[in-house]
Amino acid sequence: MNGSTREAPDLDAFDKLVRAAYTGLPEEFRSLCGNVVIHVAEEAERELLDEMGIGDPLELSGLFEGVELAAAEEAAPNHVHLYRRSILAEWRETPGLRLEDLIVHVLVHEIGHHFGLSDAAMHAIEEATE
Repeated sequence: MNGSTREAPDLDAFDKLVRAAYTGLPEEFRSLCGNVVIHVAEEAERELLDEMGIGDPLELSGLFEGVELAAAEEAAPNHVHLYRRSILAEWRETPGLRLEDLIVHVLVHEIGHHFGLSDAAMHAIEEATE
């Protein structure tokens, strides 16, 4: 099947896919996030993109905002943001890639990079996802 002809979920359906993907991550990995709040949006806000020096909103698939658990001590919850349009653009460009797998990949990498995990460790977590 050609990736550009696959049916893209609307924002509500995409949000459900993201939440299911997060729930399927290994518990020990999810525990890194503490009391995480997951946000799903069409794309990042222009102000954020400008702060990050990103011109094209499709260049940002996700963002993790928060602190490590060791530093958290009753801090505000961590936040994971996933941006539907950029994830769908990558999915359409990669024939054979399951959208669910791409969502897991983005979640794991946003969380993993924040906590300094290696690419090998993140790959192992993706492999262990239910």
